[in-house]
Amino acid sequence: MKKIVILISGRGSNMQALLKANVANARIVAVISNKADAAGLKIAENFGIETAVVSQKDFKNRNDFDCALAKKIAHFSPDLIVLAGFMRILGKDFVARFEGRLMNIHPSLLPSFTGLNTHERAIEAGVKIHGCTVHFVTPELDCGPIIIQAAVPVLDSDSPDALAARVLKEEHRILPQAVTWFVENRLKINGLRVEIADNSAEKTPSSVFPRST
Repeated sequence: MKKIVILISGRGSNMQALLKANVANARIVAVISNKADAAGLKIAENFGIETAVVSQKDFKNRNDFDCALAKKIAHFSPDLIVLAGFMRILGKDFVARFEGRLMNIHPSLLPSFTGLNTHERAIEAGVKIHGCTVHFVTPELDCGPIIIQAAVPVLDSDSPDALAARVLKEEHRILPQAVTWFVENRLKINGLRVEIADNSAEKTPSSVFPRST
């Protein structure tokens, strides 16, 4: 049984998708937020998950915040830490401490549109395909090895909110898949690539890979 800690900053919809997925041989032991008013904390409590708040406002600098957050996470001895809408950049020492155990969901097809406002930027850039990515976290922002991606079309009529809603459905699909592969010990980081072992008699269904919806 692998233990998972989830980090959030807001409503926690990806966290909720992961909770509902009920990944086999995994237990979500805690949900931690950097914001005391994050709506996702209440959702986690309703699922019976322990919650905690480590706010950057309580610390003089990012390093002190990172140390406090790392200490809180370590208390739960997790095998995997999932950043599910966690809106803080984590420092090099923090990432090194949990190397290979930090997973993030990002609302774009990386390496395109790192950082914030991805949907607005995708529309402004005139791209025809947009999407989301689950990747391992490295010190370089949104540049870690990619585990899985999903794609959606960008429509001429799209607003950032409309595009975001369509992408979010795919986020809710691929994040539990990536966590499942991790729990099943199927993920191997090889440089900038992630190799996914086929542990079953059948090939991995193509529906878990990028698609237009």
